[in-house]
Amino acid sequence: MTDPNLTPTPRLRADGVHLAYGDRVVVHGVDLAIAPGRLTALVGANASGKSTLLRALAGLIAPRAGRVLLDDDDLARLPRRRLARTIGILPQSPIAPEGIRVGDLVARGRYPHHGLFRGHRSDDDAVVARALAATDALALVDRPIDELSGGQRQRVWIAMALAQQPRILLLDEPTSALDVAHQVEVLDVLRAEAALGITVVIVLHDLTLAARYADELVVLAGGRVVAQGAPSAVLTAETVHTAFGVEARILIDPDTDRPVVLPRAGSRGRVKLG
Repeated sequence: MTDPNLTPTPRLRADGVHLAYGDRVVVHGVDLAIAPGRLTALVGANASGKSTLLRALAGLIAPRAGRVLLDDDDLARLPRRRLARTIGILPQSPIAPEGIRVGDLVARGRYPHHGLFRGHRSDDDAVVARALAATDALALVDRPIDELSGGQRQRVWIAMALAQQPRILLLDEPTSALDVAHQVEVLDVLRAEAALGITVVIVLHDLTLAARYADELVVLAGGRVVAQGAPSAVLTAETVHTAFGVEARILIDPDTDRPVVLPRAGSRGRVKLG
């Protein structure tokens, strides 16, 4: 639901970024350019730095060293309201106020567009309706969110992020704890938004789904980027072994020409597939 009147999508990149929690450094000198207007998936083993890097790309964590740049502007120097109008982030397991209805929750995505002394804008209702339609959630508008299924709830959260009208949308494990049907449902929505020109960056555990939906994969291991590029070029047996410590067979899906990752039974370590 990209607004055609918006300026071109800005470029987001990390320049020599080190990220830490206290004395523990979890991301080491990452250089990363996110392809604008495409869907990029961050993949890697647990504790590889995926979620921490995503939070830094959203401006939620200040780098210990290096910079995160939006075009040529350092995120740390940008006004928070401007940043919220450009970058939307959906964290893992977001929590909604008790009893809130879907329409009211999605409308909260409009807050960055309200002035300090100005509430409802004339276009708010239309933007919220478009966000609900984009996520196939219009029929849920009057339902309390705590009555929804996991897949429905995740679509509503994505609708709230879309109502923000960001040019860049960052999502941390948006398919976590969903069954296969709901995973595909959510990823179809995000794929459609990328096709409309929004830059989408998602953290995923399922390598095969990441390969199916992403234009570009970024593979992290030990807080460093070990591979980046098209799924067919990145998902090799060597890369999977480096990132996950597991032996895997890489097949090609005849319907999509995308890689399918099959961990070998009994190999050291495990790849989390969902």
